[in-house]
This record gives sequence, C-alpha cells and structure tokens, in this order.
Amino acid sequence: MKKILVPTDFSEHAKYALKVAAQIARKNNGEIFLLHMLELPSEAGDAIGSGHELPEIMLFKNAAINRLEDLMDDPSLEGIKVSEIIQFELAFDGIMNISKKNDVDLIVMGSHGANGFKEMFIGSNAEKVVRNSEIPVLIIKKEAGDFEVKKFVFASDFSDEIKKPFAKVVEFANKFDAELHLVMINTPSSFKPTHIANEIMNSFIAGFNINKYSTHIYNDVNVESGVLNFTNSIDADLIGMSTHGRKGLAHFFNGSISEDLVNHAVRPVVTFKI
Repeated sequence: MKKILVPTDFSEHAKYALKVAAQIARKNNGEIFLLHMLELPSEAGDAIGSGHELPEIMLFKNAAINRLEDLMDDPSLEGIKVSEIIQFELAFDGIMNISKKNDVDLIVMGSHGANGFKEMFIGSNAEKVVRNSEIPVLIIKKEAGDFEVKKFVFASDFSDEIKKPFAKVVEFANKFDAELHLVMINTPSSFKPTHIANEIMNSFIAGFNINKYSTHIYNDVNVESGVLNFTNSIDADLIGMSTHGRKGLAHFFNGSISEDLVNHAVRPVVTFKI
C-alpha cells in the first residue's frame, strides 16, 4: 500500500476517503495520488482534442486547482507526499487509466451508495470501479476518525479461484495486524453441512501465512444479508469480498454481491478482483 489513488469530487464522502487514505499512507510510508476528473460537455472535449482551449475549460480547471489546493491544506496530509492530478475524462475511465499509469496498489473511494431505480439504471462510479479494478478498492461510507482494522471479515465460498485474490487479503490483514474472520454464508439455495464447510475452509487456508484468523459458518436467507448480519454480530471494522467483474447480461442477471455491499453496507468495504 505504497501508492494510493484517491478520486475526489470534493464531496464530504470523498473527504472521508482522503482522510482514511492519509492514515494508511502514513502507516506504510506511502504516497497519495489525489485525482479530480473534469467531465466536460462534448463540445468542450472536441475543443481539447483539436488543441484549442476554451475560456470555460480554463475556468473549470482553475476552479478545480483551487479546490485541490484547499484539500492539500488539511492537517491529515501533513508530511505525506501527495500528487495532484486533474484529468479531462469520464470519471470511471480516468480512475482506471491513472491507477495503471502510476502503478497504484490501492484505490480509496468515498461512496454514499445507491438505492432503487438509481441503483438499477445508473449505478455509481464506485460500483463500476469495484467491478473492474484489478487492484484492491477500499470504499468509505462515513467519517472514520481513526481508521483501525482490528476485526476484518472476509466472506467467500473458498473455491480455488479465490486463492489468488486471497493472497492480497492476507497481506492487507497482516499489515493492519487485524484478526481475519473468514466466514462462509450458508443459504437455503446453497447449503453445506458444518463438517463439509469446515473441511473446505481449512483446506483453503492451509497454504497461507495468516497472522491471526478464525473461521465461521453463518446461516441466512441470502449471502448479502448473511455478510451484513455476521459483521454486525462481531462488530467488525471492515468487510472484504472478491469480485468477478461480470459485465453485460451476465452481470445483470447474476448481480454482484460485492457491488450490493458497496451500495448497502455502512462499514468500509474492500474488494479484490478474481
């Protein structure tokens, strides 16, 4: 977690994310890339593409620079290397491109979630980033104060395809010196006897060096409810999930538990791409 990307739209939720990123950077001697995307009207984009600068474009850019400078004055960033980036691009595309260009290893984003028709038809930039990012994404939903991860819940079916992202989960937990609570959610449509579930989890973790962990089986009506209810039951600090990055009709019909949690969980959520 040496290079942390924090996209900002200057909202309160984005400020919450920046303060968490600052704490992570300070603990790991890392740096922050503070990114603001300027999504301009199509005619403005045409002007940029043809090498012309409209007065309106410079007005937007200068306003963004001023607001970034205001963020830089936050005491939480004192002593941390911060690079300010302004990009003329759609928010999601810019976040993906900047993270790859700068070899970022963690994205920290603020999100207020989404519900109902907004969630179904529009979604959120955070949801898109969670679905597509190859690097871990930490979603902050509220002001955290001191960001400590003592209890870290990772919910999974613990299949072989999860082993690759799980290595990053273990690294994340160990760096925070967190206890990793590994939980398998039993649902009516996907139920495993306790002895079978325990065998699957014990076999899965055998090859990993986890500093502190425990295993759990939790029964609920569906996976999302199970994750949220289990997390509440132990008063966890962070929820971790792996995501498939499904697109198109497969995503529409199958949905994504990780994206649902990003929208509905109050606690921070960190996702790892399979």
